Amino acid sequence: MESNSQMVRLVVWSGLAVVILAVLFAFVREQRAPSSSPADSSLIKRDLPVISQLTDFKLTNQLARPVGLARFANKVWFADIIFTRCPGPCPVMTRRMAELQAHFADEPDVAFATLTTDPGHDSPAIMRRFADRHEANNERWQFLTGDKPAIVHLAVDEMKLIARAKPPGEQTTPEDLFIHATIFVVIDRQGRLRGVLESLEDDWKEKAIAIANTLLDESSQ
Repeated sequence: MESNSQMVRLVVWSGLAVVILAVLFAFVREQRAPSSSPADSSLIKRDLPVISQLTDFKLTNQLARPVGLARFANKVWFADIIFTRCPGPCPVMTRRMAELQAHFADEPDVAFATLTTDPGHDSPAIMRRFADRHEANNERWQFLTGDKPAIVHLAVDEMKLIARAKPPGEQTTPEDLFIHATIFVVIDRQGRLRGVLESLEDDWKEKAIAIANTLLDESSQ
């Protein structure tokens, strides 16, 4: 009788162990499974925190027109910082921003801004040629230059982008002038920094689209 009881307990515990292992296996597989599309991204399923609130600014775009925060009123917009003489990641970053412009071509509530770390060189005319080279829509994508302290305040203090001049001893070429962030930031309709993503990662585009769609949906609720 005792032998039968032990046998029953062994069968029961063995069954429980199998069930637990199956549950654990399913959990791990679910965590490792990649998202199939931007719509499935976990970014859409969580609130995006408010990182900072932008204040008004006065800069100049590639058409030599003044631009302030009001230009982006009620828009969800992407921003980054580059310089036109950049021999490093800037061309790639700008091409990727152009991909986002193309993706959101039919969404008028999405806009774009590219700031320069090199306003002494990057005049509106030079920024215009750079914008044209990347097929920028001049109404939706602002290439911003102007007073350096104003650029630093907007880019570094408020957008949390890294940008600084490179010491001469660290420069590898005459154009190797600045160290700057390679991230895209995303601003909501209220002028608040809500999203940050690395523009050079493989899944950058899916993340960018997911953040923008989240903010578009959020503001329409």
